[in-house]
Amino acid sequence: MQLRTYGRTGHKVSALGFGAMRLPMDGDHVNMDLSVEIIRRALDLGVNYVDSAVGYCANESQIAVGKAIKGRRDDVFVSTKNPYRGVSGDEWQQNLDDSLERIDVDYIDFYHLHGLRWETYQNQLGPGKPIERFRRAKEEGLIRHMCFSSHDAPENIMKLVDTGEFDGMLVQYNLLDRRNEEAIAYAHEHGMGVAIMGPVGGGRLVSPSERIQQMVRGGAKSTPEVALRFVLSNPHVTLTLSGMNTIEMVEENTATASRTEPLSPGERQHVLDMLEEIQRLSELYCTGCGYCIPCPNDVDIPENFRVMNYYKVFGLEDYARQQYARLGQKKKSDGSVVEAWAASCLECGECEPKCPQKIPIIEQLKETQAALGME
Repeated sequence: MQLRTYGRTGHKVSALGFGAMRLPMDGDHVNMDLSVEIIRRALDLGVNYVDSAVGYCANESQIAVGKAIKGRRDDVFVSTKNPYRGVSGDEWQQNLDDSLERIDVDYIDFYHLHGLRWETYQNQLGPGKPIERFRRAKEEGLIRHMCFSSHDAPENIMKLVDTGEFDGMLVQYNLLDRRNEEAIAYAHEHGMGVAIMGPVGGGRLVSPSERIQQMVRGGAKSTPEVALRFVLSNPHVTLTLSGMNTIEMVEENTATASRTEPLSPGERQHVLDMLEEIQRLSELYCTGCGYCIPCPNDVDIPENFRVMNYYKVFGLEDYARQQYARLGQKKKSDGSVVEAWAASCLECGECEPKCPQKIPIIEQLKETQAALGME
């Protein structure tokens, strides 16, 4: 397993971290025995960073992590998160105390403010508020390093970096979503560790795609392999998390992360060039501007075309069909359910004059239905 230095902390962490948010479940509860076995297998294969959160897996993820690391605490970096977004330091502290109890540890190595936004951070500053408690918890040794996870805009993530408050961050980054690249480089340059969530695009890059597998010269055995190798080839990334719920996933992902050079600079550039071409083709098909909607027959035209892009441009055929099927029962904001898929198009023609790309929408909706509809 590759070990990488987590920013200015100097800690050597595994390039692959275990994301404990998709543990195997038995109904509404975590299958504890199997989860412990899976996590321990990852530890045996060199993973030394395990990440959880309060609400993962019906609030039982932290308990599973605690059981899995029992007797191995000194060999594992524990990462978890505080989801509190209010202004009460007492409530923030209660979350921390509860997590320490669930994981059954005396301290947490990397403690994240969960889903932090720049606005929330500003509201939590001040005497008796969460940020003050955060600092005190570090002084008291309850946590080792102050971190945050965020889905905020990249420019706001960089503002959080500029506070100098944090030793590390956890953000989304993958082949299909590279908007945080600048923020990732910025954090790295400021001495922070950078952990990545969603390296397989929230499951989108689990589906087999020969097109994506061929992005790597010589090909790859699976789409997730390309996805992980791409993320780990970014020189500003410290580690990437993977939510693994089988021994097989652990073994495949640890093998990928154990490669000393996940992608050479030349191979990475080749992937980037292909992604740029894919993006160009994608935007030729539909830019997602939304001028064509609302449709009088409830067809979600941009979403149909977005799903079709996964099929036509990225080669993620299984994923595209799953997403298209869901459009057949789409919930609207008022709670009603409509058939928003291409099959509902009655060819009224109201949409086409509104399209700035002059896309033949009716014909392409027919193409979408033919490719992704049920036979």
